[in-house]
Amino acid sequence: MLPRLSVCLHVFLPVLLVQGSKTTSPKKVPAAPASPPPRPPPPLGDLTWALGLRLYKAVRSESTPVNTLFSPLLVASSLGAMGGGSAGTTASQVEDLLKTPSSSSSSKAGAQVRELLSGALKSFTQANGTTFHLHTSSAVFSKQAPSVSQTFVKDSQAKFKLQHKPLGKGDSKADLKLLRGWVKAGLGGLEGAPLETEIQARSGALILANALRFKGLWKKQFSVKSTDRRTFLGKKYTKVEMMHRAGLYRFHEDMENMVQVLEAPLSEGKASLVLLLPFHVENLDRLEKLLTLELLSKWLEKTSAMSVALSLPRANISSTLSLQKPLSALGLTDAWDQKVADFSGVSEKSKGKLHLGGVLHWASMELDAQAGKEDVEEEMLDKPKLFYADHPFIIFVRDNATGALLLMGALDHAEGEPLHDEL
Repeated sequence: MLPRLSVCLHVFLPVLLVQGSKTTSPKKVPAAPASPPPRPPPPLGDLTWALGLRLYKAVRSESTPVNTLFSPLLVASSLGAMGGGSAGTTASQVEDLLKTPSSSSSSKAGAQVRELLSGALKSFTQANGTTFHLHTSSAVFSKQAPSVSQTFVKDSQAKFKLQHKPLGKGDSKADLKLLRGWVKAGLGGLEGAPLETEIQARSGALILANALRFKGLWKKQFSVKSTDRRTFLGKKYTKVEMMHRAGLYRFHEDMENMVQVLEAPLSEGKASLVLLLPFHVENLDRLEKLLTLELLSKWLEKTSAMSVALSLPRANISSTLSLQKPLSALGLTDAWDQKVADFSGVSEKSKGKLHLGGVLHWASMELDAQAGKEDVEEEMLDKPKLFYADHPFIIFVRDNATGALLLMGALDHAEGEPLHDEL
């Protein structure tokens, strides 16, 4: 059973102002909006979207969800590194996890996937500091394992930034203490949400761990001069603060499925935030059942630049996930079994010893009013559409150069002053 994910929401609520020009004003009249930048590659052909969607549904089906957040790119990259160190059915199952509907079944497919993932990681790294603030760390921890191949260690570090960290001979408490210290460093000093279950790493266990802390920088800042408290209509009705801004965004309304789709560019346009919001107040069950790669690609393709009045909660979302059960449900079964797992590329003496003992994931995402340093022209707006996210929504962060999916999650509940239960 997955641990509860804690979410803290604090909001600044600016009043929406659409400025027009006056003949008596010395200010420059806003220029007509420039042509929107080229669209990123669609989700349909991207393995991070394919894995992310499957994993999201598996995680959300385990129990009654209250907020979800993880990085498909980091999970895929870590699995890709382990796939490079595996053989036999273990390698085949990893490769199957990282396939898209159009993936090749050739013997070179695994190597091609790893190259794509490595390139996507580099693309996100280059955008750090200008498009968003990002702290990430990935590691494979080994518990009393045979000598690990230095070729595997160097290759994993160079391509996927996957470190190798040996665990000591201590008990589960000692292992957890070491992991907590690593997570805190990986999150840039932020304490990761605790694991609800103890780590029971046997001799020969390999524990994959990813930690990510993300704060996007908007292309144009939300106003912070005026805020107000509103009701977030989630699992429980709560009083929260909201951010407001009217601007030009890619936007689409699916009238048949009653879903709004909005893509908000981050600073310098290297990445963007994609939001899926039901028309009406409801939990996300109906929307999640609709989600397919085909439909997501169709929605994003239909978005067009238009005036939108956007309102979002200012939120800090922190989560800890154990992904063994979801990954097992998706077909990764041999890797956990010490008798059949084949990680001969990790160690020559792996047979009957090396196996996956866990896949752990810590993630933190901040929705804030801050923008980047990019100089953005004033936008000319006309009769904006309303995108008012005061009830549960699904969120994505994607790289606009490669199309890779860095983050996927859902906001079901916003912490604040409680009113009454509803959803």
